[in-house]
Amino acid sequence: MLGLKLPTDPRWVNLAAMSLEEILSDHAFCEQKAASTCISLIQLYPDKEELVAALAPVVTEEWGHFRMVLKVLQQRGLSLGKQRKDTYVAALQQFRKNGKHSKQEVLLDYLLMAALIEARSCERFRLLSEGLEDIELRRFYREFMIAEAGHYRMFIDLAETYAGKERTRERWQEWLHYEAEVLQGMELRGERMH
Repeated sequence: MLGLKLPTDPRWVNLAAMSLEEILSDHAFCEQKAASTCISLIQLYPDKEELVAALAPVVTEEWGHFRMVLKVLQQRGLSLGKQRKDTYVAALQQFRKNGKHSKQEVLLDYLLMAALIEARSCERFRLLSEGLEDIELRRFYREFMIAEAGHYRMFIDLAETYAGKERTRERWQEWLHYEAEVLQGMELRGERMH
């Protein structure tokens, strides 16, 4: 369904299980960044009515997810810790088209990058929901997997709305191949969502 070209190494979930405080902390910050991304897109494209209508409720949802992860950390006596640089997202940003390109192409890349991050998160949440021994956390991550799948689809649909299906599919394949290369070059780390 997600079309990812390179699945996450199955050992990742075992590493994540050994680093629950770090993975939960990183997850919380990912949710906060997702809310911020939606706010930024609304600020950059207030004239795109479908985009604003779709993203406004997602801001609230992502912030709610941040609070849910915080609650799990607190219930387990764990701390949020400090936000770390997300090398995965930084690598994706290098591929994203910037102001030298048409506004439509820049918007398309913003939306596809967001879709890709949601797709990878969905895949990792599925691994956690199936691979963790902690039943409570398995259920917790299953809920997140479902939410991320919906966000992934929403970003793809918005891209198709503004760039057309053919151009979106063509650029999506480029993003998928690039992301696979990025993951191949990254160290497998269990304390990070990406």
